[in-house]
Amino acid sequence: MDTGNKVIDFVARKNAEETKSQDQFTGEAPILDMTERRSEIISEERRRVKRTILSEFVGALVVIPGVGLHKCAIYDISDSGIAIDLDSDLGHFHENEEVAVRVYLNQQTYFPFTIKIQNYRSISDENVYRHGCSFVKGTINDQALHHFVKFIETVSASLQTDKGDIMVSNLNK
Repeated sequence: MDTGNKVIDFVARKNAEETKSQDQFTGEAPILDMTERRSEIISEERRRVKRTILSEFVGALVVIPGVGLHKCAIYDISDSGIAIDLDSDLGHFHENEEVAVRVYLNQQTYFPFTIKIQNYRSISDENVYRHGCSFVKGTINDQALHHFVKFIETVSASLQTDKGDIMVSNLNK
């Protein structure tokens, strides 16, 4: 190889590597599926956006025994479950406890479903208990809940934040 030439001879290098690797081959080489990795990245991006919309927009009420309906924040949602935040001063639900939830579409119209608490933890800087929950299957609203989750996932993929850049002018005229 000429030291003045900065071109790498890939054919010679490839042949040398193939010979070397054939001599040292001891088993199967791992194969990385890039489509699978890409799907994971897209899923994680959707998850971040979804959390943003859910924590700021979609609200729900939970039934607290002995207290009644109380507002909670939906932190995250998927086909298999939901994460909700409850103010720390209200306490927390217990693992395996089933809780009635209402998602309101307006002030009077809601659809109910039931969740089962899988875990909880205190988020001290937000002053909430975050509950990881699974949906209780076999209820009348399974289909509505499935479509609600798909709606949130679909909408969250194309969300934009309003920064007030388009303003109506000359309102007083």
